[in-house]
Amino acid sequence: MIYITGDTHGDISFFRNPKLRKLGEKDILIVCGDFGFLWDPHNEKEHKSFDALRKKKYTICFVDGAHENFDIINSYAPYRWKGGNTHKIAENIYHLMRGEIFTLENKTFFVLGGGESDDRDMRQEGVSWWEAEMPNAEEIKNAEDNLKAYDKRVNFILTYEAPAVAKDFLKLHTNEAVKISPLNTYLQNLTKDVEYYHWYFGSLHTDVQISKKMTAVFNEIYEIK
Repeated sequence: MIYITGDTHGDISFFRNPKLRKLGEKDILIVCGDFGFLWDPHNEKEHKSFDALRKKKYTICFVDGAHENFDIINSYAPYRWKGGNTHKIAENIYHLMRGEIFTLENKTFFVLGGGESDDRDMRQEGVSWWEAEMPNAEEIKNAEDNLKAYDKRVNFILTYEAPAVAKDFLKLHTNEAVKISPLNTYLQNLTKDVEYYHWYFGSLHTDVQISKKMTAVFNEIYEIK
């Protein structure tokens, strides 16, 4: 089975969730951004947490978020897996590269990671912030080309950032200020241009059904059927 969840931020306690204990070798867990287990190469606690993940029976995939160490992630060579390009981090851990489409259990998943840090001004470039957090023109073109190859029809869309309409929805219900970035606008356009069954994203740190076709995910674990 395939399971979807939200940002894990390098928190190994998430993987002690009882729902994950039943997962086996054929199962896949996908994290929608801010994976966080490849952050500080000198952190011994992080190394131990990552080793624990490598011992899991199931496969762990992640969409990159805004808060990732892109120097580490991009140091891995592209690796073809399930129809799309990845960074193979370990035998059971894959970074799903931007704009790629994967076929898992006969279902197609379009993936576009990246996002904008709201606290960028408080971060240090190359230490806690990377310019690569936002998709570049080449990655957007790769996304467009792959979607065209699939006649702009996929079963699922997985992103870190949300389409603009989702941010507007949460603003309406929480009265919190939200910033609409160019990436939010681009993703909003995809809601009109691409035919899809359901969309999951993780950046808003909440678990809420935005619409029949869109879900913000954080702590919940959704089974894809």
